[in-house]
Amino acid sequence: MIGVFDSGLGGLSVLSAITQALPEADLIYFADTAHVPYGDKDDAYIRNRVLKIGRHLADLGCTLIVVACNTATTTAVAAMREAMPEVPVVGIEPGVKPAAAASVSGRISVLTTTATARSERLARLIRQHAANVQVDVLPCPGWATKVETLQLDDPSFADGVQRHLAATLDAGSDQIVLGCTHYTFLTPILKPIVDGRATLVDVADAVARQCMRLAGNAAHGRSQLTLLATTQPERLQAALPALGLKRLIAQLTGPARLALV
Repeated sequence: MIGVFDSGLGGLSVLSAITQALPEADLIYFADTAHVPYGDKDDAYIRNRVLKIGRHLADLGCTLIVVACNTATTTAVAAMREAMPEVPVVGIEPGVKPAAAASVSGRISVLTTTATARSERLARLIRQHAANVQVDVLPCPGWATKVETLQLDDPSFADGVQRHLAATLDAGSDQIVLGCTHYTFLTPILKPIVDGRATLVDVADAVARQCMRLAGNAAHGRSQLTLLATTQPERLQAALPALGLKRLIAQLTGPARLALV
């Protein structure tokens, strides 16, 4: 079994990619909705949550764990791997490397949560893979919350997104990295804004490919999906059709359940 977790709904974008890459795998999706979003929490708080959830997923029988959250990865994936060496852990990082390699203008932008923007892990990614391009790191407070509350058709929010990206696009950024899994679900808003000027860079498929390499026997199951949430699990299940993931409903083992972790 493969465990996938995020602070809320954002990691569902990664879950979707994994189910397509490993259609027979049994999966648990864990949403830490009682503590969402992670992006405005301090590092010690995030690490504590990540370690508790990782251990819970291992206790449920997960032999591969995916940290489907950029903030949790940048803040705590190293601590998780140290604490749980017996379980392979796949993290997710902003697609700085592919964006830098693909850039023609020599300028890219990374859209992140506040916590990811200040992280040393992101700074190291930029040093290692984007030394030859200009990188604009743009914290996007409140964006993940818009996804969590499914307020994706708010015209004032779309206007705010356009204003937020205007300067970097005008400066010539031609690759826009989605540095939070929640932001994948903002693609319908982002695409018209950047279309013809820049390309959106998402790494969910790359994470799914890494899962294929590491899954082993976990790749072969009954295509079952279990949903867990630390508060209001019914909202997690209701979000599937709202986020365009209706096909996952057929894989559910039952209603989403509350997890007291």
